[in-house]
Amino acid sequence: MSERSQRLSRRKFLLTVGAGSAATAAAVVVAKKSTAPAASGKGKRATVGYHETEHVNNYYRTAKV
Repeated sequence: MSERSQRLSRRKFLLTVGAGSAATAAAVVVAKKSTAPAASGKGKRATVGYHETEHVNNYYRTAKV
């Protein structure tokens, strides 16, 4: 095998690996977006996200320098 054809073969391999990883990353992002839970009032919690509760306030109070 000549050096030129071996170099081209490596380039094709790296191109395939790069394209495959990009496609996998895109598929993961699409899958995560489609399975995200919708915030509805029917579940245990009506809202999703940060909630300032008593134990959080206690932590902030005790962590002050």
